[in-house]
Amino acid sequence: MSKVFGECFWLCLAFFANLLLVENTVFAAETTAAPVQIPDAENAIALAEPQHQLPEPTDAQTPAASVPAPPETLASGATPETSESDLTAASHSAAPASVIASELKQSEIPETLPDNNSSQQPQSPSQPLDAGSMSQVTSVSQLSDVQPTDWAFQALQSLVERYGCIAGYPDGTYRGNRALTRYEFAAGLNACLDQVTKLISGGTGNLVTKEDLAVLQRLQEEFAAELAALRGRVDALEARTSELEANQFSTTTKLNAETIVAVGDTFGDGAVGEDKTNTNFGYRVRLNFDTSFTGSDRLRTRLQARNSARYDRTTGTPMTRTNFDGDSGSQIILDKVSYQFTIGRTTVEIGAKGLTSDDVAPLINPYFDSAAQGAVSRFGAFNPAIYNTPGETGIAINHLLSDKLNLTLTYLANTAADSTEGNGLFNGSYGAIAQLTYSPSSELDLALSYVRSYSRRDDVDLSLGTGSNNANQPFNQSATRGNHFGVEASWRASPRFDISGWVGYVDAQQLSDGDAKADIWNGGVTFAFPDLFGEGNVGGIIVGVPPKVTRNDIKENKDNATSIHVEALYRIQVSDFISVTPGVYVITNTDHNKDNGTTWVGVLRTSFTF
Repeated sequence: MSKVFGECFWLCLAFFANLLLVENTVFAAETTAAPVQIPDAENAIALAEPQHQLPEPTDAQTPAASVPAPPETLASGATPETSESDLTAASHSAAPASVIASELKQSEIPETLPDNNSSQQPQSPSQPLDAGSMSQVTSVSQLSDVQPTDWAFQALQSLVERYGCIAGYPDGTYRGNRALTRYEFAAGLNACLDQVTKLISGGTGNLVTKEDLAVLQRLQEEFAAELAALRGRVDALEARTSELEANQFSTTTKLNAETIVAVGDTFGDGAVGEDKTNTNFGYRVRLNFDTSFTGSDRLRTRLQARNSARYDRTTGTPMTRTNFDGDSGSQIILDKVSYQFTIGRTTVEIGAKGLTSDDVAPLINPYFDSAAQGAVSRFGAFNPAIYNTPGETGIAINHLLSDKLNLTLTYLANTAADSTEGNGLFNGSYGAIAQLTYSPSSELDLALSYVRSYSRRDDVDLSLGTGSNNANQPFNQSATRGNHFGVEASWRASPRFDISGWVGYVDAQQLSDGDAKADIWNGGVTFAFPDLFGEGNVGGIIVGVPPKVTRNDIKENKDNATSIHVEALYRIQVSDFISVTPGVYVITNTDHNKDNGTTWVGVLRTSFTF
């Protein structure tokens, strides 16, 4: 009898699975009480006792086979709107999870039951199918709208032909796409359970034979070792899963990190005369905690510690600064807090701290814009007239006007958290960017950029540590307004060669202690050689003129020479997580001053990312 009840258990399990997966299942079976007419049915559903004996189960038609395996399409992005035609599979295929979710959502609960439920006497199976009634179907082929290619065909076939548990509508249709209500589920379940009860009470001799029991016993003995091994693996997996769940950091937050360690030195006569820089070894560590609440948003919290020499303090010119320098005394600080989310074709990022210009707009220098993987100099990374502008708190908006055209709008304040006079979100130093980025093909990127900047008194740094001292402070520490214009381009001529470049111009005006004006220009060209001498490696050459004051109403603050920046580097990709970059750059007439000589800067940078 235990085998009989086991067979009934699998039968019920298969039935439950089909009721949950099929959008509209109509059941019929004669019960001991008067049958109940389901209120949501468009026509009366004929309930009939099956007129055939339960056949012997076969391997091809076991109740368990009709239970669809849980699919994984939900995780891959399938949506409830996926059409049923797209999900049609062979009779043994599993139902996509997105369809299941859609069907369950579509099922509605009637507010009240009808006061009077009419009863019908079941039709005889011998009566023909017509518009007025339909008897218990004995073959799934009697349902005109059920095809062998339907994904639930095997389950329907099993329930109809083996257990006599399903009937159709009077017009000979099954209507598998109609929503299933809870009342229909209850009525169908009750009917099928009655059928199971009758089959059990009617005799079990035809269900399980001694031969079947012998086969099952033999199979159990033959696969005892495999079953024991599988049980042990499952137990071990459960233990590991429990341990991971107990010790996981977060289900919504991921950690990605970047560590830079570098050895460097400068050589030659800088802006202050003789070279005063000693060989130094510094680092920068950043830990980014990225949290997502919806799957399409990101809350970034960054911790940073660094102790890397600033060469402008020993050479006397910002032109010598590296792309990763800075000294916070090895203290761990909160370096960035920003929240990014997407609405349609628009991406919005709001930053409370650390949201800088080079974070928010597309940078048109793909191989050298990164501090960890790109240029070793600050000037060689990108156009300093545009992306080295004031501000780290505010909002950035990137909107795709088309698949090839992107509009960037930002407003970033420098002292937004300071409520004193001359500071705050709108009264302190700021930079506002507008940029159009055009990518007509995967090989070509173009950008037109504009920045409106304001630097309050004693907080003036127009290009944030690139170019000459005059270019950063054309009117010393007087309040300064700047109109910044830039053109950037990048062309991937081949998989192994890319050329990028930019031109930047700043129209600066003094706002306190006078009304002087100045013009500041800069430009650069970069040559990248991807996969040079090895996959993942990059060789690079950067040539340009750092920001230079070409005209200034304050004559002594006009640059009297032109410095040329020449940089060569070679990034060796040791692994997916480690790269080593030796690089050197030379600056002629340091600080755009004819009285200064040439300065050399050498760097060996190692980057770890994970």
